[in-house]
Amino acid sequence: MKDLKANLIDIHNREIYPVELSIVDGKIQSINKVSEQQDIYICPGLIDAHIHIESSMLVPYEFAKAALCHGTIATISDPHEIANVMGVEGVHYMIDNAKDALLKFHFGAPSCVPATSFETAGAVIDAEQVRELLESEDIHYLSEMMNYPGVLHADPEVIKKIAYALELNKPVDGHAPGLMGRDAEKYVKAGISTDHECYTIEEARGKLSHGMKILIREGSAAKNYNALHPLITDHADRLMFCSDDKHPDDLLIGHIDVLIRRSLALGYDLFDLLRMASLNPVEHYHMNVGLLRVGEPADFILIDHPESFQVKETYVNGEKVADQNESVLVEKSHPIINQFNITEIEVSDLVLKGSEYNTPIIEAIDGELITEKLDAQPIISDGVITSNLKQDILKVTVVNRYQKAPPAIGFIKNFKLKEGAIASTVAHDSHNIICVGVDDESMKTAINLLVKSQGGLSAVSSSSEKQIALPVAGLMSDRSCQEIGEAYKEMNAFVSGLGCELKAPYMTLSFMALLVIPKIKISDKGMFDAEGFSFIK
Repeated sequence: MKDLKANLIDIHNREIYPVELSIVDGKIQSINKVSEQQDIYICPGLIDAHIHIESSMLVPYEFAKAALCHGTIATISDPHEIANVMGVEGVHYMIDNAKDALLKFHFGAPSCVPATSFETAGAVIDAEQVRELLESEDIHYLSEMMNYPGVLHADPEVIKKIAYALELNKPVDGHAPGLMGRDAEKYVKAGISTDHECYTIEEARGKLSHGMKILIREGSAAKNYNALHPLITDHADRLMFCSDDKHPDDLLIGHIDVLIRRSLALGYDLFDLLRMASLNPVEHYHMNVGLLRVGEPADFILIDHPESFQVKETYVNGEKVADQNESVLVEKSHPIINQFNITEIEVSDLVLKGSEYNTPIIEAIDGELITEKLDAQPIISDGVITSNLKQDILKVTVVNRYQKAPPAIGFIKNFKLKEGAIASTVAHDSHNIICVGVDDESMKTAINLLVKSQGGLSAVSSSSEKQIALPVAGLMSDRSCQEIGEAYKEMNAFVSGLGCELKAPYMTLSFMALLVIPKIKISDKGMFDAEGFSFIK
Protein backbone atom coordinates (compact mmCIF):
# COMPACT_ATOMS: atom_id res chain seq x y z
CA MET A 1 0.00 0.00 0.00
CA LYS A 2 0.97 3.65 -0.30
CA ASP A 3 2.44 5.57 2.61
CA LEU A 4 -0.19 6.63 5.10
CA LYS A 5 -0.53 9.81 7.15
CA ALA A 6 -2.59 9.75 10.35
CA ASN A 7 -2.53 10.74 14.01
CA LEU A 8 -0.90 7.76 15.74
CA ILE A 9 -2.42 6.56 19.01
CA ASP A 10 0.83 5.22 20.44
CA ILE A 11 -0.18 2.70 23.11
CA HIS A 12 3.45 1.97 24.06
CA ASN A 13 4.40 5.57 24.89
CA ARG A 14 0.84 6.65 25.73
CA GLU A 15 0.71 9.69 23.46
CA ILE A 16 -0.95 10.79 20.24
CA TYR A 17 0.92 12.56 17.42
CA PRO A 18 0.79 12.86 13.61
CA VAL A 19 2.94 10.44 11.63
CA GLU A 20 3.66 9.09 8.19
CA LEU A 21 3.85 5.30 7.96
CA SER A 22 5.68 3.44 5.23
CA ILE A 23 4.48 -0.12 4.63
CA VAL A 24 6.42 -2.63 2.53
CA ASP A 25 5.51 -6.29 1.95
CA GLY A 26 2.82 -6.20 4.62
CA LYS A 27 5.08 -4.85 7.37
CA ILE A 28 5.72 -1.40 8.79
CA GLN A 29 9.03 -0.19 7.37
CA SER A 30 9.09 3.21 9.08
CA ILE A 31 7.08 5.55 11.30
CA ASN A 32 8.08 9.20 11.05
CA LYS A 33 6.59 12.11 12.93
CA VAL A 34 5.18 14.96 10.85
CA SER A 35 4.15 18.44 11.88
CA GLU A 36 0.60 18.64 10.52
CA GLN A 37 -2.34 17.22 12.44
CA GLN A 38 -4.33 14.72 10.36
CA ASP A 39 -8.05 14.15 9.94
CA ILE A 40 -7.90 10.45 10.81
CA TYR A 41 -6.44 8.45 13.70
CA ILE A 42 -4.60 5.14 13.57
CA CYS A 43 -4.34 2.56 16.33
CA PRO A 44 -3.78 -1.20 16.71
CA GLY A 45 -6.60 -3.45 15.60
CA LEU A 46 -8.92 -5.03 18.16
CA ILE A 47 -8.78 -8.59 19.48
CA ASP A 48 -11.48 -10.75 21.03
CA ALA A 49 -9.46 -12.63 23.65
CA HIS A 50 -11.90 -15.55 23.96
CA ILE A 51 -14.66 -16.50 21.58
CA HIS A 52 -16.39 -19.58 20.26
CA ILE A 53 -16.91 -18.72 16.61
CA GLU A 54 -19.55 -21.44 16.42
CA SER A 55 -21.82 -19.44 18.73
CA SER A 56 -22.13 -16.75 16.08
CA MET A 57 -23.82 -19.50 14.02
CA LEU A 58 -21.36 -18.58 11.27
CA VAL A 59 -18.39 -20.44 9.83
CA PRO A 60 -15.10 -18.53 10.41
CA TYR A 61 -15.02 -16.99 6.93
CA GLU A 62 -18.50 -15.48 7.33
CA PHE A 63 -17.70 -14.38 10.89
CA ALA A 64 -14.64 -12.55 9.57
CA LYS A 65 -16.72 -10.69 6.97
CA ALA A 66 -18.70 -9.05 9.77
CA ALA A 67 -16.03 -8.69 12.47
CA LEU A 68 -13.46 -7.01 10.24
CA CYS A 69 -15.92 -4.16 9.68
CA HIS A 70 -15.86 -3.44 13.43
CA GLY A 71 -12.07 -3.28 13.64
CA THR A 72 -11.53 -6.83 14.87
CA ILE A 73 -8.32 -8.08 13.27
CA ALA A 74 -7.75 -11.21 15.37
CA THR A 75 -9.38 -13.62 17.78
CA ILE A 76 -8.43 -16.19 20.36
CA SER A 77 -10.88 -18.83 19.19
CA ASP A 78 -11.83 -21.97 21.08
CA PRO A 79 -13.28 -24.60 18.68
CA HIS A 80 -14.66 -26.50 21.66
CA GLU A 81 -18.22 -26.54 20.34
CA ILE A 82 -17.61 -28.21 17.00
CA ALA A 83 -15.05 -30.50 18.65
CA ASN A 84 -17.76 -31.86 20.96
CA VAL A 85 -19.77 -32.78 17.86
CA MET A 86 -17.07 -33.77 15.35
CA GLY A 87 -13.86 -34.26 17.36
CA VAL A 88 -10.48 -33.38 15.81
CA GLU A 89 -12.11 -33.30 12.36
CA GLY A 90 -14.16 -30.33 13.56
CA VAL A 91 -11.08 -28.45 14.76
CA HIS A 92 -9.43 -28.89 11.37
CA TYR A 93 -12.63 -27.74 9.65
CA MET A 94 -12.44 -24.42 11.52
CA ILE A 95 -8.74 -23.96 10.73
CA ASP A 96 -9.26 -24.72 7.04
CA ASN A 97 -12.31 -22.49 6.69
CA ALA A 98 -10.44 -19.58 8.31
CA LYS A 99 -7.34 -19.77 6.13
CA ASP A 100 -8.41 -17.21 3.52
CA ALA A 101 -10.64 -15.15 5.81
CA LEU A 102 -7.99 -12.38 6.27
CA LEU A 103 -8.86 -12.03 9.98
CA LYS A 104 -6.13 -13.64 12.10
CA PHE A 105 -7.83 -16.51 13.89
CA HIS A 106 -5.74 -18.09 16.65
CA PHE A 107 -7.35 -21.43 17.46
CA GLY A 108 -6.78 -23.45 20.63
CA ALA A 109 -6.74 -27.17 21.34
CA PRO A 110 -10.03 -28.05 23.07
CA SER A 111 -9.21 -29.35 26.55
CA CYS A 112 -12.58 -30.83 27.53
CA VAL A 113 -14.15 -33.05 24.89
CA PRO A 114 -16.50 -34.20 26.24
CA ALA A 115 -16.86 -31.45 28.81
CA THR A 116 -18.03 -33.94 31.46
CA SER A 117 -18.84 -37.63 31.77
CA PHE A 118 -22.43 -36.74 32.66
CA GLU A 119 -23.59 -36.11 29.09
CA THR A 120 -23.35 -37.68 25.65
CA ALA A 121 -21.11 -35.87 23.19
CA GLY A 122 -20.26 -36.75 19.62
CA ALA A 123 -16.55 -37.25 20.18
CA VAL A 124 -13.67 -37.69 22.60
CA ILE A 125 -10.34 -35.85 22.35
CA ASP A 126 -7.85 -37.47 24.71
CA ALA A 127 -4.54 -36.14 26.01
CA GLU A 128 -2.49 -37.60 23.17
CA GLN A 129 -4.77 -36.03 20.56
CA VAL A 130 -4.51 -32.74 22.45
CA ARG A 131 -0.73 -33.01 22.24
CA GLU A 132 -0.89 -33.63 18.48
CA LEU A 133 -3.02 -30.53 18.09
CA LEU A 134 -0.75 -28.42 20.28
CA GLU A 135 2.26 -29.43 18.20
CA SER A 136 0.66 -27.82 15.14
CA GLU A 137 1.59 -24.25 14.24
CA ASP A 138 -2.12 -23.66 13.66
CA ILE A 139 -2.89 -24.22 17.37
CA HIS A 140 -1.79 -21.47 19.75
CA TYR A 141 -2.96 -22.45 23.23
CA LEU A 142 -4.84 -25.01 25.34
CA SER A 143 -8.40 -23.76 25.47
CA GLU A 144 -10.52 -23.33 28.55
CA MET A 145 -9.99 -26.01 31.18
CA MET A 146 -13.58 -26.35 32.33
CA ASN A 147 -12.92 -29.48 34.32
CA TYR A 148 -11.72 -27.56 37.36
CA PRO A 149 -12.60 -30.45 39.71
CA GLY A 150 -10.21 -32.53 37.60
CA VAL A 151 -7.51 -29.92 38.11
CA LEU A 152 -8.10 -29.68 41.85
CA HIS A 153 -8.09 -33.47 42.26
CA ALA A 154 -5.13 -33.98 39.90
CA ASP A 155 -6.97 -36.13 37.36
CA PRO A 156 -4.11 -37.72 35.34
CA GLU A 157 -5.66 -37.02 31.92
CA VAL A 158 -6.33 -33.38 32.83
CA ILE A 159 -2.83 -32.87 34.22
CA LYS A 160 -1.27 -34.39 31.09
CA LYS A 161 -3.11 -31.96 28.82
CA ILE A 162 -1.93 -28.98 30.85
CA ALA A 163 1.63 -30.32 31.00
CA TYR A 164 1.78 -30.77 27.23
CA ALA A 165 0.74 -27.15 26.67
CA LEU A 166 3.26 -25.78 29.15
CA GLU A 167 6.00 -27.95 27.70
CA LEU A 168 5.32 -26.42 24.28
CA ASN A 169 5.21 -22.89 25.76
CA LYS A 170 1.56 -22.44 24.89
CA PRO A 171 -0.77 -20.71 27.38
CA VAL A 172 -3.55 -22.55 29.20
CA ASP A 173 -6.93 -20.85 29.44
CA GLY A 174 -9.16 -21.27 32.47
CA HIS A 175 -12.86 -21.64 33.14
CA ALA A 176 -13.74 -21.79 36.82
CA PRO A 177 -16.88 -19.80 37.71
CA GLY A 178 -17.16 -18.99 41.39
CA LEU A 179 -13.85 -20.60 42.33
CA MET A 180 -12.21 -18.64 45.13
CA GLY A 181 -9.71 -18.90 47.98
CA ARG A 182 -7.37 -21.86 48.20
CA ASP A 183 -9.12 -23.74 45.42
CA ALA A 184 -8.56 -20.80 43.05
CA GLU A 185 -4.93 -20.60 44.10
CA LYS A 186 -4.46 -24.34 43.45
CA TYR A 187 -6.13 -24.01 40.06
CA VAL A 188 -3.78 -21.19 39.04
CA LYS A 189 -0.69 -23.00 40.31
CA ALA A 190 -1.54 -25.92 38.03
CA GLY A 191 -0.51 -23.63 35.16
CA ILE A 192 -3.78 -21.98 34.21
CA SER A 193 -3.32 -18.33 33.35
CA THR A 194 -6.69 -16.76 32.48
CA ASP A 195 -10.35 -16.80 33.41
CA HIS A 196 -13.33 -15.30 31.58
CA GLU A 197 -16.01 -16.67 33.93
CA CYS A 198 -15.85 -14.19 36.86
CA TYR A 199 -19.28 -12.80 37.60
CA THR A 200 -18.41 -10.82 40.75
CA ILE A 201 -15.63 -8.34 41.25
CA GLU A 202 -14.60 -10.12 44.46
CA GLU A 203 -14.01 -13.32 42.52
CA ALA A 204 -11.99 -11.47 39.88
CA ARG A 205 -9.85 -9.69 42.45
CA GLY A 206 -9.15 -12.97 44.20
CA LYS A 207 -7.99 -14.60 40.98
CA LEU A 208 -5.89 -11.55 40.09
CA SER A 209 -4.19 -11.86 43.48
CA HIS A 210 -3.17 -15.42 42.58
CA GLY A 211 -1.56 -14.25 39.35
CA MET A 212 -4.36 -14.84 36.85
CA LYS A 213 -5.29 -12.54 34.00
CA ILE A 214 -8.98 -11.73 33.86
CA LEU A 215 -11.03 -11.42 30.69
CA ILE A 216 -13.98 -9.07 30.99
CA ARG A 217 -16.74 -10.85 29.11
CA GLU A 218 -19.67 -9.17 27.42
CA GLY A 219 -21.42 -11.62 25.14
CA SER A 220 -24.93 -12.20 23.87
CA ALA A 221 -25.97 -14.13 27.00
CA ALA A 222 -23.30 -13.72 29.68
CA LYS A 223 -22.73 -10.06 30.43
CA ASN A 224 -20.15 -9.35 33.12
CA TYR A 225 -18.97 -5.90 32.07
CA ASN A 226 -21.08 -4.00 34.59
CA ALA A 227 -19.78 -6.11 37.45
CA LEU A 228 -16.12 -6.05 36.44
CA HIS A 229 -15.35 -2.74 34.70
CA PRO A 230 -14.11 -1.02 37.93
CA LEU A 231 -11.06 -3.31 37.64
CA ILE A 232 -9.90 -1.26 34.65
CA THR A 233 -8.71 1.61 36.85
CA ASP A 234 -6.00 -0.38 38.64
CA HIS A 235 -5.52 -3.59 36.63
CA ALA A 236 -5.54 -2.69 32.93
CA ASP A 237 -2.19 -4.43 32.53
CA ARG A 238 -3.81 -7.74 33.57
CA LEU A 239 -7.16 -7.52 31.77
CA MET A 240 -8.53 -8.32 28.31
CA PHE A 241 -11.89 -7.99 26.60
CA CYS A 242 -13.82 -10.96 25.23
CA SER A 243 -17.30 -11.89 24.07
CA ASP A 244 -17.17 -15.69 24.56
CA ASP A 245 -20.44 -16.12 22.65
CA LYS A 246 -21.63 -13.57 20.10
CA HIS A 247 -24.87 -14.10 18.23
CA PRO A 248 -25.16 -12.90 14.62
CA ASP A 249 -27.64 -10.08 15.23
CA ASP A 250 -25.29 -8.61 17.84
CA LEU A 251 -22.29 -9.04 15.54
CA LEU A 252 -24.02 -6.96 12.89
CA ILE A 253 -24.11 -4.08 15.40
CA GLY A 254 -20.57 -4.29 16.76
CA HIS A 255 -17.89 -6.28 18.50
CA ILE A 256 -15.00 -5.26 20.78
CA ASP A 257 -15.34 -1.70 19.44
CA VAL A 258 -18.61 -1.45 21.36
CA LEU A 259 -16.78 -2.13 24.63
CA ILE A 260 -14.19 0.53 23.81
CA ARG A 261 -16.91 3.16 23.24
CA ARG A 262 -18.82 2.05 26.32
CA SER A 263 -15.70 2.32 28.48
CA LEU A 264 -14.75 5.71 27.07
CA ALA A 265 -18.22 6.96 27.98
CA LEU A 266 -17.53 5.91 31.58
CA GLY A 267 -14.33 7.94 31.61
CA TYR A 268 -11.72 5.18 31.31
CA ASP A 269 -8.37 5.96 29.75
CA LEU A 270 -8.11 5.21 26.01
CA PHE A 271 -4.58 3.83 26.33
CA ASP A 272 -5.66 1.40 29.05
CA LEU A 273 -8.57 0.23 26.90
CA LEU A 274 -6.41 -0.32 23.83
CA ARG A 275 -3.90 -2.16 25.97
CA MET A 276 -6.69 -4.53 27.02
CA ALA A 277 -8.05 -4.86 23.49
CA SER A 278 -4.73 -5.25 21.68
CA LEU A 279 -1.42 -5.33 23.53
CA ASN A 280 -2.33 -7.70 26.37
CA PRO A 281 -3.72 -10.53 24.20
CA VAL A 282 -0.88 -10.21 21.69
CA GLU A 283 1.72 -10.59 24.42
CA HIS A 284 -0.08 -13.25 26.44
CA TYR A 285 -0.90 -15.55 23.52
CA HIS A 286 2.26 -14.80 21.47
CA MET A 287 0.04 -13.69 18.59
CA ASN A 288 1.29 -12.97 15.11
CA VAL A 289 -0.35 -9.56 15.20
CA GLY A 290 1.29 -6.17 14.74
CA LEU A 291 1.01 -3.36 17.28
CA LEU A 292 2.13 -0.44 15.10
CA ARG A 293 5.86 -0.83 15.56
CA VAL A 294 8.55 -0.89 12.88
CA GLY A 295 9.19 -4.39 11.56
CA GLU A 296 5.84 -5.78 12.67
CA PRO A 297 2.88 -6.80 10.50
CA ALA A 298 0.87 -3.76 9.40
CA ASP A 299 -2.28 -4.63 11.34
CA PHE A 300 -4.28 -1.57 12.38
CA ILE A 301 -7.52 0.36 12.18
CA LEU A 302 -8.36 3.91 11.23
CA ILE A 303 -10.88 5.68 13.45
CA ASP A 304 -12.58 9.04 13.29
CA HIS A 305 -11.54 10.37 16.71
CA PRO A 306 -10.36 8.94 20.08
CA GLU A 307 -13.47 10.20 21.84
CA SER A 308 -16.05 8.65 19.51
CA PHE A 309 -14.00 5.67 18.31
CA GLN A 310 -15.90 4.91 15.13
CA VAL A 311 -13.99 2.43 12.97
CA LYS A 312 -13.54 3.67 9.40
CA GLU A 313 -11.09 1.20 7.86
CA THR A 314 -9.42 -2.05 8.89
CA TYR A 315 -6.02 -3.27 7.67
CA VAL A 316 -4.35 -6.68 8.01
CA ASN A 317 -0.80 -7.22 6.78
CA GLY A 318 -0.91 -3.82 5.11
CA GLU A 319 -4.00 -4.56 3.02
CA LYS A 320 -7.34 -2.83 3.51
CA VAL A 321 -9.75 -5.63 4.48
CA ALA A 322 -12.79 -3.55 5.46
CA ASP A 323 -14.04 -0.07 4.65
CA GLN A 324 -16.88 1.22 6.81
CA ASN A 325 -19.48 -1.58 6.83
CA GLU A 326 -18.15 -3.68 3.97
CA SER A 327 -15.31 -6.19 3.93
CA VAL A 328 -13.31 -7.17 0.87
CA LEU A 329 -14.14 -10.85 1.37
CA VAL A 330 -16.02 -12.27 -1.59
CA GLU A 331 -18.98 -14.64 -1.48
CA LYS A 332 -18.04 -18.32 -1.48
CA SER A 333 -19.56 -21.68 -0.67
CA HIS A 334 -18.58 -23.69 2.40
CA PRO A 335 -18.37 -27.46 2.87
CA ILE A 336 -20.82 -29.17 5.25
CA ILE A 337 -19.85 -31.61 8.00
CA ASN A 338 -22.27 -32.98 10.58
CA GLN A 339 -23.16 -35.82 12.90
CA PHE A 340 -26.85 -36.54 13.52
CA ASN A 341 -27.94 -40.10 14.15
CA ILE A 342 -31.55 -40.14 15.35
CA THR A 343 -35.02 -40.31 13.83
CA GLU A 344 -38.11 -38.31 14.71
CA ILE A 345 -39.61 -38.70 18.17
CA GLU A 346 -43.22 -39.37 19.24
CA VAL A 347 -45.35 -37.46 21.74
CA SER A 348 -45.23 -40.54 23.97
CA ASP A 349 -41.44 -40.08 24.29
CA LEU A 350 -42.08 -36.80 26.14
CA VAL A 351 -44.83 -37.90 28.52
CA LEU A 352 -43.65 -37.83 32.15
CA LYS A 353 -45.63 -40.11 34.40
CA GLY A 354 -45.80 -40.02 38.19
CA SER A 355 -47.91 -39.26 41.22
CA GLU A 356 -45.49 -36.70 42.70
CA TYR A 357 -42.57 -34.49 41.62
CA ASN A 358 -39.76 -33.87 44.11
CA THR A 359 -36.94 -32.76 41.79
CA PRO A 360 -35.78 -29.11 41.97
CA ILE A 361 -36.43 -27.03 38.87
CA ILE A 362 -34.10 -24.73 36.94
CA GLU A 363 -34.54 -20.98 37.35
CA ALA A 364 -33.02 -19.35 34.28
CA ILE A 365 -31.53 -15.87 34.82
CA ASP A 366 -31.64 -13.41 31.93
CA GLY A 367 -28.14 -12.42 30.83
CA GLU A 368 -26.38 -15.05 32.94
CA LEU A 369 -25.01 -18.56 32.45
CA ILE A 370 -25.61 -19.44 36.08
CA THR A 371 -29.02 -20.60 37.25
CA GLU A 372 -30.82 -20.91 40.56
CA LYS A 373 -32.37 -24.04 42.03
CA LEU A 374 -36.07 -23.81 42.91
CA ASP A 375 -38.57 -26.02 44.67
CA ALA A 376 -41.75 -25.58 42.65
CA GLN A 377 -44.51 -27.80 41.42
CA PRO A 378 -45.64 -28.65 37.90
CA ILE A 379 -49.20 -29.90 37.42
CA ILE A 380 -49.90 -33.55 38.22
CA SER A 381 -53.15 -34.94 36.82
CA ASP A 382 -54.16 -38.57 36.31
CA GLY A 383 -50.61 -39.71 36.88
CA VAL A 384 -49.08 -37.37 34.26
CA ILE A 385 -46.75 -34.46 35.14
CA THR A 386 -47.09 -31.41 32.89
CA SER A 387 -46.22 -27.71 32.67
CA ASN A 388 -47.80 -25.26 35.11
CA LEU A 389 -48.39 -22.16 32.99
CA LYS A 390 -49.84 -20.07 35.81
CA GLN A 391 -46.60 -20.45 37.77
CA ASP A 392 -44.39 -20.30 34.64
CA ILE A 393 -43.13 -23.83 35.30
CA LEU A 394 -42.48 -25.25 31.82
CA LYS A 395 -41.22 -28.63 30.69
CA VAL A 396 -37.63 -28.82 29.45
CA THR A 397 -36.12 -31.80 27.69
CA VAL A 398 -32.78 -32.81 26.21
CA VAL A 399 -32.79 -35.38 23.42
CA ASN A 400 -29.60 -37.26 22.54
CA ARG A 401 -28.77 -36.47 18.89
CA TYR A 402 -25.98 -39.03 18.57
CA GLN A 403 -27.88 -42.21 19.39
CA LYS A 404 -31.42 -43.30 20.14
CA ALA A 405 -32.15 -42.88 23.87
CA PRO A 406 -35.04 -41.80 26.11
CA PRO A 407 -35.17 -38.00 26.48
CA ALA A 408 -34.24 -36.43 29.82
CA ILE A 409 -37.11 -34.39 31.25
CA GLY A 410 -37.28 -31.66 33.87
CA PHE A 411 -38.89 -28.28 34.48
CA ILE A 412 -37.71 -24.70 34.16
CA LYS A 413 -38.85 -21.18 35.11
CA ASN A 414 -38.56 -17.77 33.44
CA PHE A 415 -39.14 -18.64 29.79
CA LYS A 416 -42.78 -17.51 30.22
CA LEU A 417 -44.08 -19.12 27.05
CA LYS A 418 -47.87 -18.94 26.84
CA GLU A 419 -48.07 -21.39 23.94
CA GLY A 420 -45.85 -23.54 21.74
CA ALA A 421 -42.22 -24.53 22.18
CA ILE A 422 -38.68 -23.58 21.19
CA ALA A 423 -35.78 -25.95 20.50
CA SER A 424 -32.11 -25.81 19.52
CA THR A 425 -29.13 -28.01 18.72
CA VAL A 426 -26.88 -25.24 20.00
CA ALA A 427 -26.84 -26.66 23.52
CA HIS A 428 -23.51 -26.33 25.29
CA ASP A 429 -21.42 -28.36 25.56
CA SER A 430 -22.47 -31.57 23.84
CA HIS A 431 -25.03 -29.95 21.53
CA ASN A 432 -27.84 -32.41 21.87
CA ILE A 433 -31.37 -31.12 21.20
CA ILE A 434 -32.75 -28.96 24.01
CA CYS A 435 -36.38 -27.88 24.05
CA VAL A 436 -38.67 -25.85 26.34
CA GLY A 437 -42.40 -25.93 25.78
CA VAL A 438 -45.92 -25.58 27.04
CA ASP A 439 -47.23 -28.93 25.79
CA ASP A 440 -45.84 -32.21 24.50
CA GLU A 441 -47.30 -31.89 21.01
CA SER A 442 -45.60 -28.52 20.44
CA MET A 443 -42.32 -29.84 21.84
CA LYS A 444 -42.45 -32.88 19.58
CA THR A 445 -42.98 -30.63 16.55
CA ALA A 446 -40.13 -28.28 17.47
CA ILE A 447 -37.75 -31.19 18.07
CA ASN A 448 -38.67 -33.00 14.86
CA LEU A 449 -38.08 -29.88 12.79
CA LEU A 450 -34.47 -30.07 13.96
CA VAL A 451 -34.22 -33.80 13.33
CA LYS A 452 -35.37 -33.26 9.73
CA SER A 453 -32.90 -30.42 9.11
CA GLN A 454 -30.06 -32.13 11.02
CA GLY A 455 -29.70 -29.19 13.37
CA GLY A 456 -30.63 -25.56 13.96
CA LEU A 457 -33.15 -23.45 15.88
CA SER A 458 -36.91 -23.93 15.83
CA ALA A 459 -40.06 -22.44 17.33
CA VAL A 460 -43.70 -23.41 17.00
CA SER A 461 -46.99 -21.84 17.98
CA SER A 462 -50.50 -23.18 17.62
CA SER A 463 -50.55 -21.93 14.03
CA SER A 464 -46.95 -21.43 12.84
CA GLU A 465 -43.58 -23.15 12.58
CA LYS A 466 -40.27 -21.29 12.29
CA GLN A 467 -36.77 -22.63 11.76
CA ILE A 468 -33.16 -21.64 11.06
CA ALA A 469 -31.16 -24.56 9.66
CA LEU A 470 -27.58 -24.91 10.90
CA PRO A 471 -26.16 -27.65 8.66
CA VAL A 472 -22.52 -27.36 9.76
CA ALA A 473 -22.36 -29.66 12.80
CA GLY A 474 -25.83 -28.45 13.82
CA LEU A 475 -24.07 -25.29 15.05
CA MET A 476 -23.33 -23.05 12.07
CA SER A 477 -24.89 -21.90 8.85
CA ASP A 478 -23.06 -21.68 5.53
CA ARG A 479 -24.80 -18.35 4.87
CA SER A 480 -23.74 -14.76 5.61
CA CYS A 481 -23.99 -12.88 8.89
CA GLN A 482 -26.51 -10.52 7.32
CA GLU A 483 -28.81 -13.37 6.34
CA ILE A 484 -28.50 -15.30 9.60
CA GLY A 485 -28.60 -12.16 11.73
CA GLU A 486 -31.86 -11.04 10.17
CA ALA A 487 -33.36 -14.54 10.41
CA TYR A 488 -32.27 -14.74 14.04
CA LYS A 489 -33.92 -11.41 14.87
CA GLU A 490 -37.12 -12.68 13.31
CA MET A 491 -36.92 -15.87 15.39
CA ASN A 492 -36.44 -13.88 18.58
CA ALA A 493 -39.42 -11.69 17.70
CA PHE A 494 -41.54 -14.79 17.06
CA VAL A 495 -40.52 -16.26 20.43
CA SER A 496 -41.30 -12.95 22.10
CA GLY A 497 -44.76 -13.24 20.60
CA LEU A 498 -45.16 -16.57 22.37
CA GLY A 499 -44.72 -14.71 25.67
CA CYS A 500 -40.97 -15.09 26.30
CA GLU A 501 -39.38 -11.99 27.86
CA LEU A 502 -35.73 -13.10 27.77
CA LYS A 503 -33.45 -10.77 25.81
CA ALA A 504 -31.69 -13.69 24.06
CA PRO A 505 -33.95 -16.73 24.52
CA TYR A 506 -31.94 -19.11 22.34
CA MET A 507 -28.65 -18.16 23.94
CA THR A 508 -30.16 -18.65 27.39
CA LEU A 509 -31.65 -21.97 26.28
CA SER A 510 -28.28 -23.13 24.97
CA PHE A 511 -26.69 -22.81 28.39
CA MET A 512 -29.34 -24.76 30.29
CA ALA A 513 -27.40 -27.92 29.38
CA LEU A 514 -23.99 -26.50 30.38
CA LEU A 515 -23.18 -28.71 33.34
CA VAL A 516 -19.97 -26.94 34.38
CA ILE A 517 -21.85 -23.76 35.33
CA PRO A 518 -23.80 -23.67 38.63
CA LYS A 519 -26.30 -24.27 40.00
CA ILE A 520 -28.64 -26.72 38.29
CA LYS A 521 -28.77 -27.85 34.66
CA ILE A 522 -30.06 -30.71 32.51
CA SER A 523 -28.16 -33.10 30.22
CA ASP A 524 -29.43 -35.87 27.96
CA LYS A 525 -28.94 -38.16 30.97
CA GLY A 526 -30.98 -36.19 33.51
CA MET A 527 -31.25 -33.24 35.89
CA PHE A 528 -27.84 -32.25 37.21
CA ASP A 529 -26.53 -30.51 40.34
CA ALA A 530 -23.67 -28.42 38.94
CA GLU A 531 -22.40 -27.53 42.42
CA GLY A 532 -22.24 -31.05 43.77
CA PHE A 533 -21.30 -32.32 40.29
CA SER A 534 -23.79 -35.18 40.42
CA PHE A 535 -27.17 -36.15 39.06
CA ILE A 536 -30.23 -35.20 41.06
CA LYS A 537 -32.02 -38.33 42.20
